[in-house]
Amino acid sequence: MLTPPHERVKKHALELFERASIVLSEAEKNNLEIADFGLANVEVSGLQLVTYVNTEKVCAKELVLLPHQTCPEHKHPKRSFDEGKEETFRCRYGLVYLYVEGEETKSRTVNPPIGDEQYYTVFHEIILQPGEQYTIYPNTLHWFKAGEEGAVISEFSTRSTDETDVFTDPRIKRVNE
Repeated sequence: MLTPPHERVKKHALELFERASIVLSEAEKNNLEIADFGLANVEVSGLQLVTYVNTEKVCAKELVLLPHQTCPEHKHPKRSFDEGKEETFRCRYGLVYLYVEGEETKSRTVNPPIGDEQYYTVFHEIILQPGEQYTIYPNTLHWFKAGEEGAVISEFSTRSTDETDVFTDPRIKRVNE
């Protein structure tokens, strides 16, 4: 059973899927993953997702960020079977502020969550509007945040192994134990 904050987050995430005209089955709605990263502040640092497929070769997901919600900085390192996960984000609804390694954008649009700034180290800004996409290559530090309307993102990637993601913030647990 979900806690009240998680119930609220789930309801809001499903509303954003509707606004983006993303049709989910009842099973997908019921199995919506709410990742709070063990930080107990899901509406600030969190991510909601539905995984359509995750095979040995490919993965497809829908991601939802609530208004101003941040997915913390992380990377997908080399794994025993490849160089790490490669993923393409395609914005479906809202605005996504994506930050990756590279030259720092001096006048950034958004900032990391207040109090957690020390865990954010990459500031090359890419702004994705609906219909725009960006590919993140293996072992690249990145984080992303939604604008004021929230955001819906389709993710297309190589095999996903969330338990191997490496977060800059040592407090984070990606997969519930």
